[in-house]
Amino acid sequence: MARGDEHEHEHEHGASCLLESILTDTSAPLARRAWLAGAVELRLLARLAAPAVVVYMINFVMSMSTQILCGHLGTLELAAASLGNCGVQTFAFGLMLGMGSAVETLCGQAYGAHKYDMLGIYLQRSVILLGLTGIPLAVMYAFSEPLLLLMGQSPEIARAASIFVYGLIPQIFAYAVNFPIQKFLQAQSIVLPSAYISTATLILHVMLSWVLMYKVGLGLLGASLVLSVSWWIIVGAQFVYIVVSPTCRHTWTGFSWQAFSGLPSFFKLSAASAVMLCLETWYFQVLVIIAGLLPNPEIALDSLSVCMTIYGWVFMISVGFNAAASVRVSNELGAGNPKSAFFSVWVVTGLSATISTILAVVILCLRNHISYLFTDGEAVSDAVADLCPLLAITLVLGGIQPVLTGVAVGCGWQQFVAYVNVGSYYIVGVPLGVVLGFFFNLGAKGIWGGLIGGTALQTAILLWVTIRTDWSKEVEEAQKRLNKWDEKKQPLLAGFNDNDK
Repeated sequence: MARGDEHEHEHEHGASCLLESILTDTSAPLARRAWLAGAVELRLLARLAAPAVVVYMINFVMSMSTQILCGHLGTLELAAASLGNCGVQTFAFGLMLGMGSAVETLCGQAYGAHKYDMLGIYLQRSVILLGLTGIPLAVMYAFSEPLLLLMGQSPEIARAASIFVYGLIPQIFAYAVNFPIQKFLQAQSIVLPSAYISTATLILHVMLSWVLMYKVGLGLLGASLVLSVSWWIIVGAQFVYIVVSPTCRHTWTGFSWQAFSGLPSFFKLSAASAVMLCLETWYFQVLVIIAGLLPNPEIALDSLSVCMTIYGWVFMISVGFNAAASVRVSNELGAGNPKSAFFSVWVVTGLSATISTILAVVILCLRNHISYLFTDGEAVSDAVADLCPLLAITLVLGGIQPVLTGVAVGCGWQQFVAYVNVGSYYIVGVPLGVVLGFFFNLGAKGIWGGLIGGTALQTAILLWVTIRTDWSKEVEEAQKRLNKWDEKKQPLLAGFNDNDK
């Protein structure tokens, strides 16, 4: 198995060199070059994207299964778990995942340039920063009851939700280790082990949850504690893989004091990454809150939540392609292959957009029936059917936008994308949703129209920037970061500055 893994990675490096040689061979006809390069790129993408989609899907299902099991305890427990999962936990998840994407940029470029020893340093540096970030989050979790009361929740729900949230405190620090490890492995195109580990953990998670909640009688606290334990099992198994597997012997050489150097610079990129992702996550939550202020909020909220749940499931596919795009682009830039980086961008964007468009057409065909998966209400079904054309447009945009964000992460443009998100989502999208929903009396359709407006603007800007990108210059920027490390023994991050994009 070990030899197989090493052979696989040698094959990937060979495939990357082959791709660049195909694209630079001007003696061959353009159509033949595109066909051969497409076959190589699709093979590389399939190995990255498919397991990544499985990992994100299973992580999503793990939280959902806890919520479903809590629902069988009672309506109060369901409300508490929903609030803990979708409110408090989503905030921590987005923040930690966003900060972890700094590792994706740096490890991807270092791996592409064969600077393997730096990957382990970046992994440790990210874990330190995310662990420190986890401390204020843990304090927030500890004071969740007064915070929920301050937000207007009923005392009964706030008390029950706080019990659930207390059990999620260990999960914060599991996130702090998991996301850097995940990005460290993805940068090396090692995705299958995480998929196997997540699948096995999900089965164990459901069994443990059932025992602790129903047999031992720990209820909500038992449910959240099992969720925390499950995340630590994933972390432990992945770390054991890194230490034991010969595949990582060049990229993980043990713990190093060097991880404590360059933390301020590393924090700068991590913070930009976190802001970039959190602004997207909060955008959807803000629109749901706004929907609660509509004249008939119950139907509006129900129809929006059904559509957003469908979008959430399809979005997991796009997130897998996001990870694949980031890895492919950062690897090719680090390896000094501008044409391969350019080609990868458009292949992964086209593939993701095609899949999302097919799913959007399926959703449109089932628009009069799809809501019955969630509720029996006819009024909600009509409202969902009414929203489905807008949902279909969002799904198509959702097939392009996350991939372009992945490209931005691969190039290290996080700070630029954070500014784009602020402008697109909060200066255009949210006000547009309010105007259409309230002043033009379009209700939930108007709010969703604002969502589309913000997402479309963000996608258009990222598309324009990506089209105009000089990939040879991006390779030079990546090489500067690598050379700074070699010459001055400084972190690769030293090459990042506000003018990168």
